[in-house]
Amino acid sequence: MNFSQTPETAFQPIPGMSNAHLQTILPRLVRRRISLQPHWQRLTLPDSDFVDLAWSEDPAQASHKPRVVLFHGLEGSFHSPYAHGLLQVCKAHGWLGVVMHFRGCSGEPNRLNRIYHSGETSDATFFLQWLRDEWGTVPTAAVGFSLGGNMLAYLMGEQGDRCLLDAGVVVSAPLMLEPCSFRLEQGFSRVYQHYLLNLLKQNAARKLIAWPGTLPVDLAQLRGLKKLRDFDDAITARAHGYTDATDYYRRCSAMPRLPGVRKPLLIIHAKDDPFMTDEVIPDPAQLPSSVEYQLTQYGGHVGFVGGTLFRPQMWLEQRIPQWLSTWLDN
Repeated sequence: MNFSQTPETAFQPIPGMSNAHLQTILPRLVRRRISLQPHWQRLTLPDSDFVDLAWSEDPAQASHKPRVVLFHGLEGSFHSPYAHGLLQVCKAHGWLGVVMHFRGCSGEPNRLNRIYHSGETSDATFFLQWLRDEWGTVPTAAVGFSLGGNMLAYLMGEQGDRCLLDAGVVVSAPLMLEPCSFRLEQGFSRVYQHYLLNLLKQNAARKLIAWPGTLPVDLAQLRGLKKLRDFDDAITARAHGYTDATDYYRRCSAMPRLPGVRKPLLIIHAKDDPFMTDEVIPDPAQLPSSVEYQLTQYGGHVGFVGGTLFRPQMWLEQRIPQWLSTWLDN
C-alpha cells in the first residue's frame, strides 16, 4: 500500500485558491459547457426497474475499446462537471466511457419501492456483468466519485478476486459514513447539507408524484425532513431493510471492506475535504498491497482545480487517466 506521491502526480491548487470551499465550488464555475454529446441507453434491471447509461460514443461502434465506467455522487449525473469532463477525456484517450446513473438520477423517477445508496452494489454488479456479456471482454476500469466512490470501494472489497474490473479509482469517498453525516451538520458544511438535501427531496417528490406509495413517506413527511440523517432515517434505511440511519451508515461504509480488495485500486482524498473528517483516512497497516492511497493537502470535495485562474486545469482529468493507462492500454 502506497501513501506517497511523486512531484509528477502531486496536486497543486491554483495559487491563492487553495481554500477547501473554493476548490469544491470551482469545477462548476470553470466547466459550465458540456462539449460531449453522449449516446443514451436505457438498461432494464432484473427486477424490471431501469438505469440510464450515458456513453461517450455508441458502444456498437466502440465495443473493442477499453472501457471506463463512471459512478457519480449523491444526486449526480452525466451533467455533473466531474462526470462529463472525465467522459470527454476517456474518449480522447481512445477509451469507451459510460456513466451508469443510479436509479432515479437521470431525470426520470425509478418505478420500484427503492432508490440507491452508498452500499447498493447489486445494480453495479449486474451492469458490469451485462457489459461483458453484451459487448465482450476488454480491459475495464471504474471510477467512483463521493457516494459512488464508497459504493465502488465496497464492491471491490466485497468481491475480491471475483470483481470483473481490472482496476478502480475512488475519489473523495465518505468511507466512514456516520462521521461524514455529522460533519455535514457543522459550520459551513451545513451549506452543502442544505443543497444536497434539497436535491434529494426534489427527486423524492418527483418519484412520489409519478409513482405514489413507492417511498416510506408521503409528501408532507418529506417536506418535514431537515437533515441528511433525517432523510436516511426515514427513507434510505427503511426502503432498503436497515433499522435506521445509524445501521445503514455502519453496514454500508466501505472502510471495513478495503482489506478485501484484490484488484488495483487508487483512492484519492483531500485532507481538507469539507464533507469529511480524518476518520475516512485509512490506517496504512490495514490496506492490502493492491490499494494505492493518495492523500493531498488541498482539493476540497471532488475539486482538485490546478493551473492558473485564466487557464485552470482539472487535475483529476490528468491523474486518473495517467494511473488507469497501466491497465487499459496494455
